Amino acid sequence: MQILLVEDNTLLSHHLQERLSACDHHVSLAADGKEGLYMAREFPCDVAIIDLGLPSMDGFEVIRQVRQSGATFPILVLTARGNWQDKVEALQLGADDYVVKPFQFEELEARLNVLLRRSTGFVKSRIEGGPFVVDTHRKQAFVGEQVLNLTAYEYKILEYLMTHHQQVISKERLLSYLYGDNDEREANVVEVLTGRLRRKLDSAAGVNPIDTVRGQGYLFNVACH
Repeated sequence: MQILLVEDNTLLSHHLQERLSACDHHVSLAADGKEGLYMAREFPCDVAIIDLGLPSMDGFEVIRQVRQSGATFPILVLTARGNWQDKVEALQLGADDYVVKPFQFEELEARLNVLLRRSTGFVKSRIEGGPFVVDTHRKQAFVGEQVLNLTAYEYKILEYLMTHHQQVISKERLLSYLYGDNDEREANVVEVLTGRLRRKLDSAAGVNPIDTVRGQGYLFNVACH
């Protein structure tokens, strides 16, 4: 399981990394909110553990922006704050569970496993269209059995277009999905990312499934299921 841990307490984060790694999980660490948000957007993640009292950007804002970006992986809030208002706000913003410090490691691991089972039970894990396959849990794309070497943003574009296959998706909609509504990036960022994705798909499969609909956006031209 790929776990993102966003926690500014170095001793705690390294202790949890050691314990979770011993349970065959891969743990990526972020020490502040902005770093955590970047890693959540850029790298594959099965579940995130996010502290609320983070420097640079608090956990509430991290959760809000992660969900605004379209990410669906489970989020477990881990914090010393025990009042019900914080719990309710975190859950309303998109967190899935809440653990208050201090806690037993066994409880944390059990909650993580429950969250992962729930997410894999309700989210379609595989989308296929022609020779192309995306695994939405592992955040990987394939042509046949060959794994495609995609960046996190290239993968997100491919998954989004295949999920909305045979619909025209505007550059602005993709930009909002990738970076959030408040980001000031220009739409040409999407053009660059989509261009790179097309070249990789064409190189691997000998076909380009992404059409440009002039003045409207992009269309994944293969039916998916």
